Amino acid sequence: MVVVGIVAVCAVLLVLAFLVPRLSRHPERGTQRTLGAGSRMAGKAPGPLGRWLRKPFSTSSKAVGRSGAGGRKARGRMPF
Repeated sequence: MVVVGIVAVCAVLLVLAFLVPRLSRHPERGTQRTLGAGSRMAGKAPGPLGRWLRKPFSTSSKAVGRSGAGGRKARGRMPF
């Protein structure tokens, strides 16, 4: 369920970054801030458990950043 949510957020950010590149940065940063907070809270678990719980949040944050950057990059390559 969470994976589907992250994929949906990435798809929305990709389309938003393609259509309005400047306005896409705020939702991207908000999503990354939310995922960063989850990562910080999960990282407080003791020992290796903290690293294991943190990994999905950091991976999702990377995916959000890449989808936004990919949309802006594709927009920059358009001939118009």
